[in-house]
Amino acid sequence: MPNVLICSYLEPELVERIAASDPSVSVQYRPDLIPAPRYVADHSGHPFVRDAEQRAEWSALMRDADVLFDFDYPEPKSLLDAGTGVRWVQATSAGIGQFVAKHGLHRPGTVLTTAAGVHAKPLAEFVLWGMLAFAKGYPIARKQQREGVWKRFVGGELGAATVAIVGLGSIGREVARMARTMGARVLGTKRTTEGFTAEQLGVDELYAWHDLHAMIGDADYVVLIAPHTRETVGMMDAAAFAAMKPGSVLINIGRGTLVQEQALLDALDRGPLAGAVLDVTPVEPLPEGHPLWSRDDVIVFPHSASTSVRENERLTDLFLDNLRRFRSGEPLRNVFDPVREY
Repeated sequence: MPNVLICSYLEPELVERIAASDPSVSVQYRPDLIPAPRYVADHSGHPFVRDAEQRAEWSALMRDADVLFDFDYPEPKSLLDAGTGVRWVQATSAGIGQFVAKHGLHRPGTVLTTAAGVHAKPLAEFVLWGMLAFAKGYPIARKQQREGVWKRFVGGELGAATVAIVGLGSIGREVARMARTMGARVLGTKRTTEGFTAEQLGVDELYAWHDLHAMIGDADYVVLIAPHTRETVGMMDAAAFAAMKPGSVLINIGRGTLVQEQALLDALDRGPLAGAVLDVTPVEPLPEGHPLWSRDDVIVFPHSASTSVRENERLTDLFLDNLRRFRSGEPLRNVFDPVREY
């Protein structure tokens, strides 16, 4: 009988759903021992420190656990100390590579699975919104509204645009689907394109990873969805921006480290960029007084584009499917690969 320990906030009805899914599974949920959420589907929560009594209670729960729903964010290394019997951790984030590396959480005998796919729809909607914002001149209207200026201007259409997607995982394919529904021409690339066709990945043209500059040079919107890995850090450097089309827009929903910050600022100041939509930045939170805050040609979100009121529902769907697989000895979905770092 596997013992499941839920390590981040989950609505009571979803906890009940997990408990009711299999009577042979024991589910432990102690919201008094984990951070309280700041908003719906917040898993890291408010700053939280367990006192000695709480730590002892939590350690006992961790020692009995076979499966964790999410990491223990207040004390990540409790997995290594008390959680020696844990055989599987289901994360609530798709990009866990840097967190796992920072805390040394990958170990033989414990499978880590990511939340890949859970955030595809909200992120794709955000990308579509970002493209529409620039196509329809939202930055101009925002500036004029702030200044009290009424001056008409002309907007564009997404149906006449070319979109380049860097990272054709579940999120990238959903972005491609939505963009093509709007009539856009879609280009795409992924780490490994061998064995794939453009049709299989839902794009009009598929580029090899090493042809990145050629692909982004043909695009009005470049969408970054790649994870943080040794290969991707700083991939958008001065040479990459120089290859982009004049008047193009960068949208980054991957990781802030994909973009060399000074190269981005230079591309905004001197071209070719017309603007940027950033859900992630190299340093988070973005520091007070940072030049990206005040630019009319940049839209900054606080790493919130993936959050949705339906997130925990989708995470529970994924967890229950993987729990069934775990019980029956089938391969789990979204297994983390420490070599690829995602």
